[in-house]
Amino acid sequence: MPETSKIFTYAVDGLAYTVTVYEENGEFFADITVDEGAMDVNAIYFGDDDFSGSSESLSGPLNMNGTRLDGEKVQWDEATELSDPGLGPEGEDKETYLQTGDTMTVSLDIESLDEIDIFGIRATSTTNDAGSIKGVSGDPEEPEEPEDPEEPTYEKVFFGEVFSDSGDPLGGTFILDEEPDPNPYSIPALPEGTEPTFDNYLSYFLSEDIGGDLSAVQSVVFYGTGEDGAQEELHRIDAPEGGFQSADDLLAAYDDALEATGDLAGQDLMAALSLEDHAEADPEAEEDLGADEFELL
Repeated sequence: MPETSKIFTYAVDGLAYTVTVYEENGEFFADITVDEGAMDVNAIYFGDDDFSGSSESLSGPLNMNGTRLDGEKVQWDEATELSDPGLGPEGEDKETYLQTGDTMTVSLDIESLDEIDIFGIRATSTTNDAGSIKGVSGDPEEPEEPEDPEEPTYEKVFFGEVFSDSGDPLGGTFILDEEPDPNPYSIPALPEGTEPTFDNYLSYFLSEDIGGDLSAVQSVVFYGTGEDGAQEELHRIDAPEGGFQSADDLLAAYDDALEATGDLAGQDLMAALSLEDHAEADPEAEEDLGADEFELL
């Protein structure tokens, strides 16, 4: 698989920056971001890991003469001037002067990221002791793949059709994450080995095994283990006027509820989703009810 970006880093006392080289819509760019300190980026240099042949160079104060990487003299394939040294009348407003958190994007005249294995920056007005740098960065890092957020799981989900005035479930379908042994009330459970995510609960509810009627569902109630170790209601999603028209509608409502909680996960997410205006079902009372007191489809 071809690389879509490379990351170069550089740090000395008083100054640190990151360069991300990437492809976008068939063109190539370098994002130069100052992580600490400040610098006036006057020129950039880059090349591959083959140091043979002549080296590109800019004249005068923009040269990178004497630069080495791991003790080996660097041979540059490209050199691009961005600005003259000195802040001049623009001062810190100069376009190439970057301070902590600033990013500058530079277009690169290359055809592949394979052409860049080493990246150099000639900068002046820097915040390190020398006041200038000939920064050389090799061994580019590959960006980490973002981790998918953990999907919440539940011990039990109730697809409720009838509720008491106080919000207690009276009629509908309970589905458990695992079938208990014994199971005196024959409460349905997800097939063995199925991860107890809401997507899987909903799919099983609509399957031929359960034959659930989504249009009759007034609320979906989610259960898990509370802080005291007992099973309790975590949150619920109420159907809009006219009911849920499709599984996609219900999943969209569920996703909206998750997005509203931000980056929380696990039990923290469940706590954030709890709705104060619904009374929690009493787990002990629920266990005492017989099968004929629930309409289990």
